[in-house]
Amino acid sequence: MPNTAHAPLRAGVMPDVRSIREHARQSVSDGAVTLDYPLDRAQAIALLNAALATELVCVMRYRQHHFVARGLNSEPVAAEFLAHSNEELGHADLLSRRIVQLGGTPDWAPDSLEDRSHAEYRTASDLETLIRENLIAERIAVESYRAMVHFFGDQDSTTRSMLEGILATEEEHADELADLLA
Repeated sequence: MPNTAHAPLRAGVMPDVRSIREHARQSVSDGAVTLDYPLDRAQAIALLNAALATELVCVMRYRQHHFVARGLNSEPVAAEFLAHSNEELGHADLLSRRIVQLGGTPDWAPDSLEDRSHAEYRTASDLETLIRENLIAERIAVESYRAMVHFFGDQDSTTRSMLEGILATEEEHADELADLLA
């Protein structure tokens, strides 16, 4: 009898439950990652760590922009920067949690953040340039997250779903920033 414990489900065919139970007991130290995880975990973790670096750079850029925003109408823009910074930090937490679930270590090392990040840390002295730099970073994030959603696809629906949620927020940020420039 073939071992179907880790074969994908087919219409009307259930995996061998005894084999699933036995493997779960033997590999309990692997946490949430089961033998049937279909992706290269090292590659998945590397992609998520790049996304984490991007989020952390965005947290710092938005925070700094929050404090340096000056001029007419700067108060609501500064408040928007702070709100975005807080949401980006929430994304960093989600990504870190998922990296650990996949058996990796979230890389929060400050010395190489910008090198690993998709977005850049840029600042400016005028409000319009601050908004524009954040919009550029959000557009980079949107494109990066779309690519990651495609990579994880149906192979890792948990990660894909998390990334789709982050992507939706990044699109909202881009929309809000574009409105501020209009």
